[in-house]
Amino acid sequence: MSTTTATSPVAGTAPVPSLTSTFVRLKLSLLRNGLRQSGGRTAAYIASIVFGVLFAAITVLGFAVMRGSVSAATVSVLVIGTLALSWTVMPLFVPSGDETLDPSRLVMLPLQPRPLVRALLVASLVGVGPVITLVLVFGAALSVARGTAGVIVAVLAVPLVTAVCVALSRAVAAANVRLLTSRKGRDLALLSGLVIAVGMQVVNFGAQRLGQAGGMGPLEPAAAVVGWLPPAAAIGAVDAASNGDHVVAAARLLLTAAALVALVYWWQRSLVRLMVEPDGSTIGASSGSGAAEKSGGTGLLGRVVPGGRTGAVMERSLRYIWRDPKTKAAWMTSLAMGLIVPLFNAFQGTGTIYWACFASGMLGVQMYNQFGQDTSAFWMVAQTLSTTADAYAELRARALALLTITLPFTALVTVATAAVLGDWSALPEALGLSLGLLGALVGSGAVASAVLPYSIPQDSGYKNVAPGQGGLAWMSILGGMVGSALLCAPLIGATVYLHLSDRQSALWLLLPAGALYGALLVRAGLKLAAPRTARRLPEILAAVSKG
Repeated sequence: MSTTTATSPVAGTAPVPSLTSTFVRLKLSLLRNGLRQSGGRTAAYIASIVFGVLFAAITVLGFAVMRGSVSAATVSVLVIGTLALSWTVMPLFVPSGDETLDPSRLVMLPLQPRPLVRALLVASLVGVGPVITLVLVFGAALSVARGTAGVIVAVLAVPLVTAVCVALSRAVAAANVRLLTSRKGRDLALLSGLVIAVGMQVVNFGAQRLGQAGGMGPLEPAAAVVGWLPPAAAIGAVDAASNGDHVVAAARLLLTAAALVALVYWWQRSLVRLMVEPDGSTIGASSGSGAAEKSGGTGLLGRVVPGGRTGAVMERSLRYIWRDPKTKAAWMTSLAMGLIVPLFNAFQGTGTIYWACFASGMLGVQMYNQFGQDTSAFWMVAQTLSTTADAYAELRARALALLTITLPFTALVTVATAAVLGDWSALPEALGLSLGLLGALVGSGAVASAVLPYSIPQDSGYKNVAPGQGGLAWMSILGGMVGSALLCAPLIGATVYLHLSDRQSALWLLLPAGALYGALLVRAGLKLAAPRTARRLPEILAAVSKG
């Protein structure tokens, strides 16, 4: 006679953890494992934490000092409005900034929308950005909170504003996730450099105008409008409660809470659409590509560049600039900064025409690390470089492609700066110095490309240097810029001598002298770089293939 025992499958089962705690642990694990991949990533993360803490501490200290001031409400509301705007545009310009909670990776999991959104929102609050945001919002509320009512509203407003900022960022990212993970999305991220450059100059320009006005009065109308826009409305509610206007405070606080509910609902709808609808991003692509293939040829660019090896290399380099996302990002940032900095200084009346040399400096550094943009595909280029003459022809063609853009742009910026300043007499000397500096950078960049090449990762978002090669990049660029400044010493010395000796009539000679001197520096740099390139092909290939 045998006996059987039945055990209940439920009796020994451990309790299932909540989805929110699972996602929080997942976020922490992914962050920890990501930092273990390389020392460079760990150092960058620690540096970002240190910088963020210092920035937040200084900002909170500034808010504390401003407490009780008549301008405290204006500044606090506008700062929080700007912070919310940054959270809104961040996923559009930095689509790969946080890959740990990409909703497209959760499509195959049996998850319900509401618990998923709640878990994602809580997990999104884990990180350096949300913590710094919480500290900044606390500082803004501290500057305007007075009395019992103001403190109570501030206690509600601080976490509410932080949650709205994070939900706003996630909702925008979820609504545009298919765009941001496509090539068009990566091209959209290229505008980040332009936006940052313009934003910095606009802030600088506005600060100077406020200094001239002698107060925050010109910003009060804008603060009055932003104070009713979530999440800055919550800080406006703290100020209203401190002033005894409890009805306005309640209305602004409820408006911010309603905005959070609407954002979460929009986020949930986007996630549902992402997880149940087919991806039609490639539908109809065949017709477009077929039309492109039928057109054939190399187009206008192929007809403009010269024939032979020089033309082929120039066309390839120019197409890299237009098609490769990171190469395009570097060029757009350099073009934007090279134009904005001289002109904004000229418009403010604080600049000189010599600021036009800044454009030459920003564009000339594009010659550095010429082989890094080829990555592992450099082996195909290396197959064609059997002699020093081949290496010289390759580098010369790349330099010509760069000069095709930089020469007219340098002239344009110099002329525009002279026009804004009305200093046409200084145009020849400024243009001559700019051309000399450009030639020095192009020549030294050719040498640096052969001696200090490094890889540019293609699948790591914003990173432009492979792990372990950051020192090479800094040595290449900083050393080249210092060397270029030294190479331009004769031109600078001639300019200073002509001014001090009061020989104004001879300053126009600096234009042909600068152009000729720059051309000689380019030729000398190519001559020095060619034999080194031909000898170091295996080393260059190994260096640029690490990304």
